[in-house]
Amino acid sequence: MATTREQTQANREAKLDELHERLTGEVENLVSGEDWSRALAFAARFRARSFSNTLLIWGQHQGAYEAGLVPDPMPSYVAGYRQWQGLGRQVQKGQPGYQILAPVTGRFASANPADAASWRRLNKGEKPRAGEVVRSKMVGVRPAYVWDASQTAGDPIPEPPAPKLLEGEAPAGLWDGLVAQVEAAGFAVVRVPHEGMIHGANGMTDYTANTVAVRENMDPAAQVKTLAHELGHVLLQGPDQDEARQHRGIGEVEAESVALMVGAAHGMDTTGYTIPYVSTWAARVDGKEPVEVVKATGERVRKTALTILDQLDTTQVADGTQPGLDRESTRRDQPAQERSAPDRAAGRHVEPLPEHSARPVSVAAAQERGL
Repeated sequence: MATTREQTQANREAKLDELHERLTGEVENLVSGEDWSRALAFAARFRARSFSNTLLIWGQHQGAYEAGLVPDPMPSYVAGYRQWQGLGRQVQKGQPGYQILAPVTGRFASANPADAASWRRLNKGEKPRAGEVVRSKMVGVRPAYVWDASQTAGDPIPEPPAPKLLEGEAPAGLWDGLVAQVEAAGFAVVRVPHEGMIHGANGMTDYTANTVAVRENMDPAAQVKTLAHELGHVLLQGPDQDEARQHRGIGEVEAESVALMVGAAHGMDTTGYTIPYVSTWAARVDGKEPVEVVKATGERVRKTALTILDQLDTTQVADGTQPGLDRESTRRDQPAQERSAPDRAAGRHVEPLPEHSARPVSVAAAQERGL
């Protein structure tokens, strides 16, 4: 007969299996440029979350909307049960939480940090020995729950400032901010009069000359979107990347997706610009399932866009974190029971739970999943 602990662990493993199946289903739905664009535009609004968890939140919120449980098809802010309570709001009765994958960390100590084999895991409450360095490392994942603001009631929710654009305008300071990042990567930005000077393209990154060219005969918004696209190539692709990253299709989708997210974070709608058919390029990467390629690409895009956005002194839309909420500090303060329940070509480019219940994962796998 199974013990209570064994049953609890089995239940959590079942929840993890359900979550991974749900996530795979959401990724498999990204079969067109339109769907991919929508997913990235949404991820731009929830860029504080991993790409995997963004898809999970998106899918479950759509289900809640279709069931009449939430008033809007687009989530606003999400937080944990106790996190909402800390902000003076309460999850309303009958509102289901959205399951996401949360990391489980362990404490490790070593007297010789440079030696990877010297690290030992500390037990709960165990103190390091004299001279040892302590670090936290991810050791697994667990199911956790978050709720959208529309599923709660209580104190008013403060709204951060958001950018307002007229059609064709570029967000204030965005061009200069992107130029600075291109130049910091060792490339010079060149503005050319027309597309005939760069093989008919909107923009071009030359890895030999270390230049990024953007045509001037477009409106300012299109120019800044193109520059963001080329910055995506500068940061994500190039001759030194592995073979999979040099795949032309992947490179194009990654760069355009970075541009889409950077634009969306500034209130720009770039979804009308064509993004290649996701399943086509994903299916051409040898040795990997299309679903895994899409998931890994989505997370690389999110992290790259976040790196760009963090260095910009511009007005941006909220990142999905409830104003007033410090996710990291709140997570550290949550009791264990609440945390686990109710809770990219060489040459040129031309643009066309409790620890015992955690599922073990390698650091590399975790990073790929974006946890």
